[in-house]
Amino acid sequence: MKRFFIAIAIACTTLVMLQSCSSTKNATTGINGGRGTVVGTWVLNSVTLEGLPDQAVQGLFGEKSYKCFQGSTWKLTNSGNGSYTLPASSACGSAMQTIFWSATPSEETFQFKKIFEGDKAKNVTEGYRLVLTQLSKGSMVMKSPIEFGGKTANIVLTFSPASN
Repeated sequence: MKRFFIAIAIACTTLVMLQSCSSTKNATTGINGGRGTVVGTWVLNSVTLEGLPDQAVQGLFGEKSYKCFQGSTWKLTNSGNGSYTLPASSACGSAMQTIFWSATPSEETFQFKKIFEGDKAKNVTEGYRLVLTQLSKGSMVMKSPIEFGGKTANIVLTFSPASN
């Protein structure tokens, strides 16, 4: 009988430990998938500002205006190579930029660096890190946090999968 109670105690302890180690982060942040969910072609549907006036943000990712990214297409391959293409508008010219990217949805990060002709990704030391706040097969939302007025504000990028 004593062995039976010891076995039950061990089983209960194991269950409690497994339950405490399981992650609930994905349920509260909207991250539904791993790095593979990021792979594909995405359209940047909207760029919005949280806690920032319009005139406070001049450029984004080294481009003239954050508004130039509205409607851009991001191609993200499984190898980490990728690109974004900015659409032509009255304020912005069409442009294509090669990037090398990585994402760790469990840590809510998406990062990329621009790769210019002749560059090797391993030699490029500067890039951009964003917070991945929502990820599913149907949408992806990233935030670029910046300091403004002593507080953290965000540029919010909302993507949807490109229709082929």
